[in-house]
Amino acid sequence: MKIRNVTSADYDSIFPVINDWWGGRQMAHLLPKVFFVHFNNTSFIIEQKGEIIGFLIGFFSQSDQDVAYIHFVGVHPDFRQQQIGKQLYHAFFNEAEKNGKRFVRAVTSPVNKTSIAYHTKIGFAIEQGNKEVDGVSVLANYDGEDQDRVLFVKKIY
Repeated sequence: MKIRNVTSADYDSIFPVINDWWGGRQMAHLLPKVFFVHFNNTSFIIEQKGEIIGFLIGFFSQSDQDVAYIHFVGVHPDFRQQQIGKQLYHAFFNEAEKNGKRFVRAVTSPVNKTSIAYHTKIGFAIEQGNKEVDGVSVLANYDGEDQDRVLFVKKIY
């Protein structure tokens, strides 16, 4: 397996498979091409035999110089449980630390139990919200009316 930075051309390979990788959930609209064009240095692809089997899209905050943010992560369903996500996250953590970032943040929907479990397993804390959903603290209306979100933070050094 090989980890590398994304290129704008990778968008054409990833965009068509996103919804399938999410079991039919409509997620592709959350990942416009601009991320592949403007965040190459902080976003990663993992390949096996030339096939993309995972990706992570992240960037450094322009508002808080201590923060890096993970926007979107995907692993091909046939390659889950093989440490693909862990390798991608660690590539991002390393890049963030190398650039003086102290915290990594991420956000997910409260219905995404897999994401919540994964992030807490790899050391992210759930930030205190203003509402609880299924025993998880969320920030109500974070992404608009009735769009509650779970906010994560991880100190990397």
